[in-house]
This record gives sequence, C-alpha cells and structure tokens, in this order.
Amino acid sequence: MKGLSISHGVRTKLDHKTPPVTEKEIAQCFDNKCGVNLLDDREDNQTDPPTLWFIAETNRGRLLKIVYIFKNGTCHIKTAYDPNELEIALYDKYGK
Repeated sequence: MKGLSISHGVRTKLDHKTPPVTEKEIAQCFDNKCGVNLLDDREDNQTDPPTLWFIAETNRGRLLKIVYIFKNGTCHIKTAYDPNELEIALYDKYGK
C-alpha cells in the first residue's frame, strides 16, 4: 500500500506477535475497511496528530485492529493485532 510506514521497532513488535502480523495483512485491512476510523482519546494515548484505529479483515478473513497516525499523507503504523471482544464491540457500535 502506498502511504504506509512501519518503523523498524514496530515491525519487530509485529513479527513477535502470535501469530505475527505482516505488512501485507495491514495493507489488506486498509483496502477492506468497511467503517470509519475511530479516535483513541484515552489520555495516555493522545498524540499529535491524533491516534486513529479501525478493525477490518485481511483477505484470508483474519480480523485485525490497526492503530496508526496520519501525517503528511502517510499512515504511520503504531501497532496491529487481533482485537479482543470489547474492541470489536466498540468498533461495531461506533465505527460501522
């Protein structure tokens, strides 16, 4: 995906998840997104620009939560992982 940036540190973190999350899967989630971005407004997670997130499926049906900031036309990935039930319920309520 054009406009996607993953730092070395974040890439290492994604590689060590079980199962690992790949850049290809993250790009697929951006392509397959059917809702809106939600703002992470928790005090400990506030950034400038704001931290955004969404939940979407990869082409193989894996559900991932993608967390990123959008700056200068690029999505800078902060993390991506398999969402828990609460995150899914929040996205179903406010993101779709």
